[in-house]
Amino acid sequence: MRLSFIGGGTMAEAIIGGILEAQIAVPKEIWVGEVVKSRREYLSSTYGINAIDNNIEAINESELIVLSIKPQDVSSVSQVIQNRISNHQTVVSIIAGATINTLMESTGHSKIIRIMPNTPAQIGSGMSVWTASDDVDASHIELTKTILSTIGEEIYVYEEKYLDMSTGLSASGPAYVFLIIEALIDAGVYVGLPRDMARKLALQTVYGSAKLVMETGRQPGELKDMVVSPGGTTAEGVQVLEKYSVPAALVEAVNSAYLKSIRLGEK
Repeated sequence: MRLSFIGGGTMAEAIIGGILEAQIAVPKEIWVGEVVKSRREYLSSTYGINAIDNNIEAINESELIVLSIKPQDVSSVSQVIQNRISNHQTVVSIIAGATINTLMESTGHSKIIRIMPNTPAQIGSGMSVWTASDDVDASHIELTKTILSTIGEEIYVYEEKYLDMSTGLSASGPAYVFLIIEALIDAGVYVGLPRDMARKLALQTVYGSAKLVMETGRQPGELKDMVVSPGGTTAEGVQVLEKYSVPAALVEAVNSAYLKSIRLGEK
């Protein structure tokens, strides 16, 4: 088996790491087309894979061709590879906003899988939402599912619209969570905690809270009510968050990122 990546950035590296750790492929079966020399050298020395500066050579005879490039590079990269993709190959995109129709038109190829992953994939705790065009072989659907399971959880959807929605929530979501964690640490320091202690308290609180929701299966609102005692300290804190419209701001953030994903796909 041969797998190819065009673009050797952070997300491509996360997927490559997952593939190798799960022994889905061996290093010599993975090829990366990457324009930055230092990045090629890093990928080759770290993972033992084939990292080259020729995209055409990189995709030759691969089962899956993973496009891990920036949205603005879709047109230029597609022009290079569009007449070099054979019928047995499937193009896999992790490009934000790029629709299946856009990728079909730009590559001249009908077998397209579109994935929206997120950055916790780097530690095998990612969340990927994905779909495929009608022409994709069942074997490539299963191979993609297996690969995505090595970097975290995955959800296959039959309607492509859910990828733009998940872009706003799960793909952009880590940034929102990091912002909240940073604010909690700073708040701890503000009230007098040493920074290292505030960091540990904030991280374990966020981690434990998410784990509690996942393992109990209870609704977040129900668990929140268990913490909020009438007239207590938590009620005071929650009241401030509601006063400053923190829940509404998160809804607006997800919606804005979702709409931006749609706009990217229209270009």
